Amino acid sequence: MRGVIRALAVPVWRALPWRTLGAAGAVGLLIPGLPRLSGAEPADWVTLLLLRAAALVLALGLAFVLDDPARHGTTPVPTGRAVRTALRVALVAPFAVAWWTAVLFLAPGAHRPPTGDVTLEAGAACALALALAGLAVRHSDDPHPGRPAATALLAAALLAPLLLPDDWPLFVPAGDPRWATAHDHWAWLLAAAGAVWLGTLHEPLRRPFRIPFRRRSPRPRRSG
Repeated sequence: MRGVIRALAVPVWRALPWRTLGAAGAVGLLIPGLPRLSGAEPADWVTLLLLRAAALVLALGLAFVLDDPARHGTTPVPTGRAVRTALRVALVAPFAVAWWTAVLFLAPGAHRPPTGDVTLEAGAACALALALAGLAVRHSDDPHPGRPAATALLAAALLAPLLLPDDWPLFVPAGDPRWATAHDHWAWLLAAAGAVWLGTLHEPLRRPFRIPFRRRSPRPRRSG
């Protein structure tokens, strides 16, 4: 197995959407870096909002990790999709960790929220992005599952604060009495998204879901 992974590492590395990931990384670093460039001191809630926005940008970029223009050509290879998918995530993970560390250092220290809790939020968002991309791969033939996955993630991020009930908070400001409860929910969301992603590592369905229909049989011609 180690030899197979070594043989796959270089082609998988080359197939990763580095331009998309690089663009997302640049935008994500710019979000918390703007106050430093301007010399402003943002309030605590603004810093938290900037970090959450940067985490969302990172997750949107990771939604494209499974994009593979040669997907239909690699389907028949003997190496399973689980290995190829896990290798893609493993190659990107160190850069994502280093990037998030830089984002935290860019945030003003005096106004920075608890880093462990904010990192939990970022991890849950990234896991949700990978789960959505995995579902798109498993249930469709699209070689670019990042587009629907990123769209669904962005829609969820915009609608969740409006649709979630008050007794299940997620997006609360630092210092709010519900902060610990909210991050318990983030932990559950991370676990659920990770479980869904692991469940999508099997080989995709051979045919996308379609509504079955009956084909009408041709009417027999009348003789004479």
